[in-house]
Amino acid sequence: MDFPGRIAIFGGGTWATALAKIMLAHEKHINWYMRRPEQIEEFRATGYNPSYLSTIEFNTDRITFYSDINEAVRNSDTLVLAVPSPFLKSHLEKMTESLHDKFIISAVKGIIPPENLIVTDYLIQHYGVAPDNVAVVGGPCHAEEIALARLTYPTIACTDPEKAATLAKVFTNRFVKASTSTDVVGIELAAVLKNVYAIAVGICHGLKYGDNFLAVMVSNGLDEMRRFVDKVSPTERSITASAYMGDLLGTAYSNFSRNRTFGSMIGRGYSVKAAQIEMEMIAEGYFGVKCIVEMNEEYNVYIPIIDAVYNILYEGVPARQEIKLLRERVLR
Repeated sequence: MDFPGRIAIFGGGTWATALAKIMLAHEKHINWYMRRPEQIEEFRATGYNPSYLSTIEFNTDRITFYSDINEAVRNSDTLVLAVPSPFLKSHLEKMTESLHDKFIISAVKGIIPPENLIVTDYLIQHYGVAPDNVAVVGGPCHAEEIALARLTYPTIACTDPEKAATLAKVFTNRFVKASTSTDVVGIELAAVLKNVYAIAVGICHGLKYGDNFLAVMVSNGLDEMRRFVDKVSPTERSITASAYMGDLLGTAYSNFSRNRTFGSMIGRGYSVKAAQIEMEMIAEGYFGVKCIVEMNEEYNVYIPIIDAVYNILYEGVPARQEIKLLRERVLR
């Protein structure tokens, strides 16, 4: 088999749909697993994902759809996971097929609860996938902008540089310019952390703080990100690179950001449950903040913004009160 072989997308949502558009700009054919057969039937009939990014038209002759996860795994070589982190474990538990001979790309940007493991570590520890057979997609990559064919700069991280380079070619087209890295853990953690900082920025926006304050929140968030990532995975990295700071900026400031939107609703007085119901989409940072706080019981890194978001979302501390404490004691 010539790497990456037959590529399969796993997930039927916005990000999975954007990734399929990217893949089909390079590949003649892809496999695509979606949980709901009725979504597949409508997709085949119309050429559009009926639920997400329905402006993207697909030639379905170039797609083999599967609603059986085992059949999709069996007939694919490289698996691109784009299932929200809270649901990934339950999807994987349906598998009886081995992943030992598969290459897996995580596009999840989340942590597996309640194990508090990043996706690549979860695959290595629970499914015996070789460390050089996993990769992550990082960097600022809003699915909605990919749908509009706006320039996007993802980073493909794999401990095997040659595989990362090959995958970067698959991800590159006229509007996507992929780069490579070997910092799998750092980029995957940064993708989780930036979601939480985007919620913090959204909360402050909802509380009517101005752009000056939001800029301070983001700069302090980047500093926290550096401390946490360097403690968990010490290596040489430039935290100002697009896979870290770029992803943070894009998620914290964009109107496409679910996490910022979720935070803004919390700042305006919505309860967590009400905000989740109204959004109808997953804000990964809600789950990520709990995992990071629990992980930090081992690492004991100073992450006051993360702690503040956790207190607001899980401990019921009023947002205005928690942000006031943060701005008076921490932010600079």
